[in-house]
Amino acid sequence: MDRVIIVGAGLSGSTIARLLAENGCQVTVIDKRSTVGGNVYDVKDKNGILIQPYGPHIFHTSQKEVFDFLSRFTEWFKYEHRVKANINGKLVPVPFNLTSLFETFPKDKAERIKKILLDEVGYGKKTPILSLKSHENAEVRKFADFVYKNIFEFYTKKQWGLKPEDLGEAVMNRVPVYVSEEDRYFTDEYQFQPREGFAKMVENILTHPNITLKLGKDAGKIISLSEGQIYLEGTPFDGKLIYTGCVDELFDYKYGILPYRTLKFKFKTCNRSSFQDAAVVNYTTSKPYTRISEFTKFTCQPTEKTVIVKEYSRAFKKGKNIPYYPIPVPKNYEHYDLYKKEAEGYKNLYLLGRLANYKYINMDLAVKNAMELFEKIKEDLAE
Repeated sequence: MDRVIIVGAGLSGSTIARLLAENGCQVTVIDKRSTVGGNVYDVKDKNGILIQPYGPHIFHTSQKEVFDFLSRFTEWFKYEHRVKANINGKLVPVPFNLTSLFETFPKDKAERIKKILLDEVGYGKKTPILSLKSHENAEVRKFADFVYKNIFEFYTKKQWGLKPEDLGEAVMNRVPVYVSEEDRYFTDEYQFQPREGFAKMVENILTHPNITLKLGKDAGKIISLSEGQIYLEGTPFDGKLIYTGCVDELFDYKYGILPYRTLKFKFKTCNRSSFQDAAVVNYTTSKPYTRISEFTKFTCQPTEKTVIVKEYSRAFKKGKNIPYYPIPVPKNYEHYDLYKKEAEGYKNLYLLGRLANYKYINMDLAVKNAMELFEKIKEDLAE
Protein backbone atom coordinates (compact mmCIF):
# COMPACT_ATOMS: atom_id res chain seq x y z
CA MET A 1 0.00 0.00 0.00
CA ASP A 2 1.10 3.59 -0.62
CA ARG A 3 2.59 5.34 2.41
CA VAL A 4 1.36 8.80 3.36
CA ILE A 5 2.43 11.00 6.25
CA ILE A 6 0.09 13.79 7.30
CA VAL A 7 1.29 16.50 9.65
CA GLY A 8 -1.65 17.84 11.63
CA ALA A 9 -4.70 16.10 13.13
CA GLY A 10 -7.01 19.04 12.57
CA LEU A 11 -10.04 18.98 10.32
CA SER A 12 -8.04 19.30 7.08
CA GLY A 13 -5.52 16.59 7.92
CA SER A 14 -8.13 14.25 9.40
CA THR A 15 -10.43 14.51 6.39
CA ILE A 16 -7.77 13.65 3.83
CA ALA A 17 -6.37 10.94 6.12
CA ARG A 18 -9.73 9.20 6.15
CA LEU A 19 -10.25 9.48 2.40
CA LEU A 20 -6.78 8.12 1.63
CA ALA A 21 -7.15 5.32 4.17
CA GLU A 22 -10.42 4.26 2.57
CA ASN A 23 -8.59 4.26 -0.76
CA GLY A 24 -6.10 1.71 0.52
CA CYS A 25 -3.23 3.98 1.60
CA GLN A 26 -1.27 3.38 4.77
CA VAL A 27 -1.55 6.74 6.56
CA THR A 28 0.36 8.10 9.54
CA VAL A 29 -0.99 11.27 11.15
CA ILE A 30 1.42 13.23 13.35
CA ASP A 31 0.46 16.08 15.68
CA LYS A 32 2.52 17.84 18.32
CA ARG A 33 -0.56 18.24 20.52
CA SER A 34 -1.84 15.38 22.65
CA THR A 35 -5.37 15.92 21.31
CA VAL A 36 -7.05 15.64 17.91
CA GLY A 37 -9.04 18.31 16.12
CA GLY A 38 -6.49 21.11 16.06
CA ASN A 39 -8.17 24.36 17.02
CA VAL A 40 -11.68 22.85 16.84
CA TYR A 41 -10.84 20.62 19.82
CA ASP A 42 -13.43 20.76 22.58
CA VAL A 43 -13.72 19.17 26.01
CA LYS A 44 -16.11 19.10 28.98
CA ASP A 45 -15.06 21.15 31.98
CA LYS A 46 -15.51 20.09 35.61
CA ASN A 47 -19.18 21.14 35.45
CA GLY A 48 -19.87 19.05 32.36
CA ILE A 49 -20.04 22.10 30.07
CA LEU A 50 -18.53 21.57 26.63
CA ILE A 51 -15.97 24.32 26.02
CA GLN A 52 -13.59 25.08 23.17
CA PRO A 53 -10.12 25.95 24.56
CA TYR A 54 -8.99 27.47 21.23
CA GLY A 55 -12.02 29.65 20.73
CA PRO A 56 -15.59 29.17 19.50
CA HIS A 57 -16.30 27.22 16.32
CA ILE A 58 -19.62 26.92 14.50
CA PHE A 59 -20.25 24.60 11.58
CA HIS A 60 -22.16 25.91 8.60
CA THR A 61 -22.09 25.10 4.91
CA SER A 62 -24.11 25.13 1.73
CA GLN A 63 -22.06 22.28 0.26
CA LYS A 64 -24.01 19.05 0.56
CA GLU A 65 -21.00 16.82 -0.11
CA VAL A 66 -19.18 18.34 2.87
CA PHE A 67 -22.17 17.93 5.16
CA ASP A 68 -22.74 14.36 3.96
CA PHE A 69 -19.10 13.41 4.56
CA LEU A 70 -19.03 14.74 8.12
CA SER A 71 -22.45 13.23 8.84
CA ARG A 72 -20.81 9.81 8.59
CA PHE A 73 -18.92 10.59 11.79
CA THR A 74 -21.34 12.52 13.96
CA GLU A 75 -24.96 13.14 14.78
CA TRP A 76 -25.97 16.79 14.67
CA PHE A 77 -28.28 19.18 16.40
CA LYS A 78 -29.68 22.27 14.70
CA TYR A 79 -27.95 25.49 15.64
CA GLU A 80 -28.38 28.89 14.01
CA HIS A 81 -25.72 31.36 15.07
CA ARG A 82 -26.72 34.85 16.14
CA VAL A 83 -24.37 37.66 17.07
CA LYS A 84 -24.97 41.08 18.56
CA ALA A 85 -22.75 44.13 18.60
CA ASN A 86 -22.32 46.22 21.70
CA ILE A 87 -22.45 49.79 20.35
CA ASN A 88 -21.77 52.07 23.30
CA GLY A 89 -23.76 49.79 25.57
CA LYS A 90 -26.63 49.11 23.13
CA LEU A 91 -26.95 45.59 21.68
CA VAL A 92 -27.98 45.34 18.02
CA PRO A 93 -27.95 42.41 15.57
CA VAL A 94 -24.95 41.94 13.29
CA PRO A 95 -24.57 41.76 10.39
CA PHE A 96 -26.40 45.07 10.43
CA ASN A 97 -29.99 44.57 9.26
CA LEU A 98 -33.27 46.49 9.17
CA THR A 99 -33.86 45.74 12.84
CA SER A 100 -30.45 47.23 13.64
CA LEU A 101 -31.34 50.26 11.51
CA PHE A 102 -34.50 51.04 13.48
CA GLU A 103 -32.75 50.41 16.81
CA THR A 104 -30.01 52.95 16.12
CA PHE A 105 -31.71 55.67 14.01
CA PRO A 106 -34.80 57.83 14.58
CA LYS A 107 -37.85 56.21 13.03
CA ASP A 108 -38.35 58.81 10.30
CA LYS A 109 -34.73 58.59 9.12
CA ALA A 110 -34.79 54.81 9.36
CA GLU A 111 -37.94 54.70 7.20
CA ARG A 112 -36.32 56.86 4.50
CA ILE A 113 -33.14 54.79 4.43
CA LYS A 114 -35.14 51.57 4.41
CA LYS A 115 -37.14 52.73 1.38
CA ILE A 116 -33.98 53.53 -0.58
CA LEU A 117 -32.46 50.16 0.29
CA LEU A 118 -35.63 48.33 -0.70
CA ASP A 119 -35.91 50.23 -3.98
CA GLU A 120 -32.26 49.94 -4.99
CA VAL A 121 -31.09 46.67 -3.43
CA GLY A 122 -34.26 44.68 -2.84
CA TYR A 123 -35.72 42.94 0.18
CA GLY A 124 -33.76 39.89 1.30
CA LYS A 125 -30.58 41.03 -0.45
CA LYS A 126 -27.21 42.06 0.95
CA THR A 127 -25.18 45.10 0.01
CA PRO A 128 -21.51 45.86 0.84
CA ILE A 129 -20.91 48.76 3.18
CA LEU A 130 -18.47 50.35 0.71
CA SER A 131 -21.14 50.78 -1.94
CA LEU A 132 -23.32 52.61 0.58
CA LYS A 133 -20.47 54.87 1.71
CA SER A 134 -20.28 56.27 -1.81
CA HIS A 135 -24.06 56.52 -2.34
CA GLU A 136 -25.44 59.65 -4.01
CA ASN A 137 -27.90 60.21 -1.16
CA ALA A 138 -26.29 62.05 1.77
CA GLU A 139 -28.54 60.38 4.34
CA VAL A 140 -27.54 56.93 3.10
CA ARG A 141 -23.87 57.94 3.23
CA LYS A 142 -24.26 59.06 6.84
CA PHE A 143 -25.95 55.76 7.65
CA ALA A 144 -23.10 53.85 6.00
CA ASP A 145 -20.52 55.91 7.87
CA PHE A 146 -22.28 55.08 11.14
CA VAL A 147 -22.24 51.35 10.39
CA TYR A 148 -18.63 51.50 9.22
CA LYS A 149 -17.45 53.31 12.33
CA ASN A 150 -19.55 51.52 14.93
CA ILE A 151 -19.50 47.97 13.55
CA PHE A 152 -16.34 47.67 11.52
CA GLU A 153 -13.61 50.27 12.12
CA PHE A 154 -12.61 49.87 15.78
CA TYR A 155 -13.33 46.13 15.76
CA THR A 156 -11.06 45.66 12.73
CA LYS A 157 -8.22 47.56 14.38
CA LYS A 158 -8.48 45.29 17.41
CA GLN A 159 -8.83 42.12 15.35
CA TRP A 160 -6.08 42.72 12.79
CA GLY A 161 -3.90 45.44 14.27
CA LEU A 162 -4.49 47.39 11.05
CA LYS A 163 -6.76 50.13 9.80
CA PRO A 164 -9.64 48.81 7.67
CA GLU A 165 -8.32 50.57 4.56
CA ASP A 166 -5.00 48.71 4.96
CA LEU A 167 -6.82 45.40 4.53
CA GLY A 168 -8.05 46.31 1.07
CA GLU A 169 -11.42 46.52 -0.60
CA ALA A 170 -11.92 42.75 -0.85
CA VAL A 171 -11.88 42.38 2.94
CA MET A 172 -14.02 45.46 3.53
CA ASN A 173 -16.62 44.16 1.08
CA ARG A 174 -17.21 41.22 3.41
CA VAL A 175 -19.12 43.59 5.69
CA PRO A 176 -22.68 43.53 4.35
CA VAL A 177 -25.89 45.23 5.34
CA TYR A 178 -28.88 42.86 5.25
CA VAL A 179 -31.93 44.47 3.65
CA SER A 180 -34.24 42.33 5.77
CA GLU A 181 -34.86 41.36 9.36
CA GLU A 182 -32.63 38.29 8.91
CA ASP A 183 -30.69 38.04 12.15
CA ARG A 184 -28.73 34.83 11.59
CA TYR A 185 -25.00 35.38 11.27
CA PHE A 186 -24.82 32.73 8.55
CA THR A 187 -27.43 31.93 5.93
CA ASP A 188 -26.05 28.57 4.74
CA GLU A 189 -28.42 25.68 4.11
CA TYR A 190 -26.74 23.41 6.67
CA GLN A 191 -26.21 24.92 10.12
CA PHE A 192 -25.51 22.37 12.84
CA GLN A 193 -23.24 21.49 15.74
CA PRO A 194 -21.90 17.95 16.31
CA ARG A 195 -23.91 16.33 19.08
CA GLU A 196 -20.88 14.96 20.95
CA GLY A 197 -18.54 17.79 20.00
CA PHE A 198 -15.96 18.46 17.33
CA ALA A 199 -13.18 16.45 18.99
CA LYS A 200 -15.32 13.30 19.04
CA MET A 201 -16.23 13.84 15.38
CA VAL A 202 -12.55 14.14 14.39
CA GLU A 203 -11.69 11.14 16.56
CA ASN A 204 -14.28 9.13 14.61
CA ILE A 205 -12.86 10.35 11.28
CA LEU A 206 -9.41 9.13 12.29
CA THR A 207 -10.62 5.73 13.47
CA HIS A 208 -9.64 3.42 10.59
CA PRO A 209 -7.32 0.39 10.44
CA ASN A 210 -5.15 2.10 7.81
CA ILE A 211 -4.57 5.19 9.99
CA THR A 212 -1.82 5.33 12.61
CA LEU A 213 -2.13 8.30 14.93
CA LYS A 214 0.96 9.71 16.64
CA LEU A 215 0.06 12.46 19.09
CA GLY A 216 2.50 14.51 21.13
CA LYS A 217 5.10 14.18 18.38
CA ASP A 218 6.90 17.16 16.86
CA ALA A 219 7.05 16.51 13.12
CA GLY A 220 9.93 18.97 12.85
CA LYS A 221 12.12 16.50 14.73
CA ILE A 222 11.14 13.61 12.47
CA ILE A 223 10.78 15.13 9.00
CA SER A 224 13.29 17.24 7.09
CA LEU A 225 13.50 18.58 3.54
CA SER A 226 16.52 19.18 1.35
CA GLU A 227 16.99 19.80 -2.38
CA GLY A 228 13.71 18.24 -3.46
CA GLN A 229 13.98 15.19 -1.17
CA ILE A 230 11.84 14.42 1.88
CA TYR A 231 13.62 12.71 4.76
CA LEU A 232 12.04 10.71 7.56
CA GLU A 233 14.37 10.46 10.55
CA GLY A 234 17.31 11.06 8.22
CA THR A 235 16.29 8.43 5.67
CA PRO A 236 14.89 9.35 2.23
CA PHE A 237 11.10 9.03 2.25
CA ASP A 238 9.49 8.27 -1.10
CA GLY A 239 5.89 8.31 0.07
CA LYS A 240 3.68 11.39 0.14
CA LEU A 241 3.81 14.14 2.74
CA ILE A 242 0.73 16.27 3.39
CA TYR A 243 1.53 19.24 5.57
CA THR A 244 -1.10 21.36 7.35
CA GLY A 245 1.10 23.42 9.67
CA CYS A 246 2.86 26.76 9.18
CA VAL A 247 4.72 26.57 5.90
CA ASP A 248 7.51 28.86 7.11
CA GLU A 249 8.20 26.43 9.95
CA LEU A 250 8.36 23.53 7.49
CA PHE A 251 11.23 25.25 5.66
CA ASP A 252 12.93 26.36 8.87
CA TYR A 253 12.00 30.01 8.26
CA LYS A 254 14.26 30.18 5.21
CA TYR A 255 12.51 33.34 3.98
CA GLY A 256 11.63 34.71 7.40
CA ILE A 257 8.62 34.37 9.71
CA LEU A 258 5.22 34.88 8.11
CA PRO A 259 2.95 37.34 9.98
CA TYR A 260 -0.12 35.98 11.75
CA ARG A 261 -2.59 37.16 14.34
CA THR A 262 -2.95 35.12 17.48
CA LEU A 263 -5.64 35.03 20.17
CA LYS A 264 -5.58 35.14 23.94
CA PHE A 265 -8.56 33.80 25.86
CA LYS A 266 -9.86 34.54 29.35
CA PHE A 267 -12.39 31.97 30.52
CA LYS A 268 -14.82 32.46 33.35
CA THR A 269 -17.45 30.21 34.91
CA CYS A 270 -20.55 32.15 35.99
CA ASN A 271 -22.98 30.98 38.65
CA ARG A 272 -26.05 31.61 36.52
CA SER A 273 -27.69 29.89 33.59
CA SER A 274 -27.21 32.75 31.11
CA PHE A 275 -24.68 35.57 30.85
CA GLN A 276 -25.70 37.51 27.71
CA ASP A 277 -28.45 37.82 25.11
CA ALA A 278 -26.57 36.07 22.28
CA ALA A 279 -24.00 33.34 21.88
CA VAL A 280 -21.50 36.01 20.82
CA VAL A 281 -21.41 39.71 21.57
CA ASN A 282 -18.90 41.77 19.58
CA TYR A 283 -17.47 44.83 21.33
CA THR A 284 -17.24 47.17 18.37
CA THR A 285 -16.84 50.55 20.08
CA SER A 286 -15.18 49.76 23.41
CA LYS A 287 -13.20 47.27 25.50
CA PRO A 288 -9.77 45.78 24.70
CA TYR A 289 -11.28 42.37 23.85
CA THR A 290 -13.04 41.78 20.55
CA ARG A 291 -15.92 39.64 21.77
CA ILE A 292 -17.44 37.54 24.52
CA SER A 293 -18.69 34.07 23.64
CA GLU A 294 -20.95 31.92 25.82
CA PHE A 295 -20.44 28.20 25.29
CA THR A 296 -23.72 26.90 26.70
CA LYS A 297 -25.52 28.82 23.96
CA PHE A 298 -23.51 26.95 21.29
CA THR A 299 -24.49 23.60 22.76
CA CYS A 300 -27.98 24.60 23.96
CA GLN A 301 -27.18 22.97 27.31
CA PRO A 302 -29.66 23.61 30.13
CA THR A 303 -27.25 24.17 33.03
CA GLU A 304 -27.23 26.07 36.29
CA LYS A 305 -23.85 27.56 35.37
CA THR A 306 -22.45 28.97 32.17
CA VAL A 307 -18.96 29.58 30.77
CA ILE A 308 -17.87 32.67 28.89
CA VAL A 309 -14.64 33.55 27.17
CA LYS A 310 -13.23 36.98 26.37
CA GLU A 311 -11.15 37.04 23.21
CA TYR A 312 -8.13 39.27 22.67
CA SER A 313 -6.35 39.56 19.32
CA ARG A 314 -2.65 40.33 19.09
CA ALA A 315 0.44 39.83 16.95
CA PHE A 316 1.83 36.30 16.72
CA LYS A 317 5.26 35.73 18.22
CA LYS A 318 7.17 32.59 17.28
CA GLY A 319 7.61 30.23 20.21
CA LYS A 320 5.33 32.23 22.50
CA ASN A 321 1.80 31.74 21.15
CA ILE A 322 -0.26 29.99 18.48
CA PRO A 323 -0.78 31.36 14.95
CA TYR A 324 -4.49 31.67 14.13
CA TYR A 325 -5.13 34.03 11.23
CA PRO A 326 -2.95 34.85 8.21
CA ILE A 327 -3.01 38.62 7.77
CA PRO A 328 -4.64 39.33 4.37
CA VAL A 329 -2.47 42.07 2.87
CA PRO A 330 -0.58 41.89 -0.47
CA LYS A 331 2.94 42.04 0.98
CA ASN A 332 2.22 38.99 3.15
CA TYR A 333 0.91 37.00 0.17
CA GLU A 334 4.08 37.89 -1.73
CA HIS A 335 6.08 36.67 1.26
CA TYR A 336 4.09 33.44 1.33
CA ASP A 337 4.65 32.89 -2.40
CA LEU A 338 8.37 32.40 -1.71
CA TYR A 339 7.51 29.40 0.44
CA LYS A 340 4.90 28.14 -2.00
CA LYS A 341 7.44 28.16 -4.82
CA GLU A 342 9.92 26.34 -2.57
CA ALA A 343 7.30 23.66 -1.83
CA GLU A 344 6.66 23.14 -5.53
CA GLY A 345 10.22 21.80 -5.81
CA TYR A 346 9.16 18.70 -3.85
CA LYS A 347 7.23 16.23 -5.98
CA ASN A 348 5.53 14.39 -3.12
CA LEU A 349 4.84 17.37 -0.86
CA TYR A 350 1.30 18.77 -0.60
CA LEU A 351 0.25 21.85 1.37
CA LEU A 352 -3.23 21.78 2.89
CA GLY A 353 -5.21 23.97 5.28
CA ARG A 354 -5.24 27.51 6.61
CA LEU A 355 -1.66 27.70 7.86
CA ALA A 356 0.04 25.81 5.05
CA ASN A 357 -1.78 27.81 2.38
CA TYR A 358 -1.70 31.09 4.32
CA LYS A 359 -5.38 31.64 3.75
CA TYR A 360 -8.32 32.17 6.10
CA ILE A 361 -10.88 29.42 5.53
CA ASN A 362 -13.95 28.20 7.37
CA MET A 363 -14.39 24.59 8.48
CA ASP A 364 -16.48 23.57 5.49
CA LEU A 365 -13.88 24.87 3.05
CA ALA A 366 -11.17 23.04 5.00
CA VAL A 367 -13.06 19.80 4.38
CA LYS A 368 -13.80 20.70 0.76
CA ASN A 369 -10.15 21.52 0.04
CA ALA A 370 -9.11 18.20 1.58
CA MET A 371 -11.59 16.39 -0.67
CA GLU A 372 -10.21 18.14 -3.73
CA LEU A 373 -6.61 17.37 -2.78
CA PHE A 374 -7.59 13.73 -2.25
CA GLU A 375 -8.89 13.55 -5.81
CA LYS A 376 -5.61 14.99 -7.09
CA ILE A 377 -3.50 12.56 -5.07
CA LYS A 378 -5.70 9.66 -6.16
CA GLU A 379 -4.93 10.53 -9.76
CA ASP A 380 -1.20 10.67 -8.93
CA LEU A 381 -1.36 7.27 -7.26
CA ALA A 382 -3.09 5.78 -10.30
CA GLU A 383 -0.30 6.85 -12.66
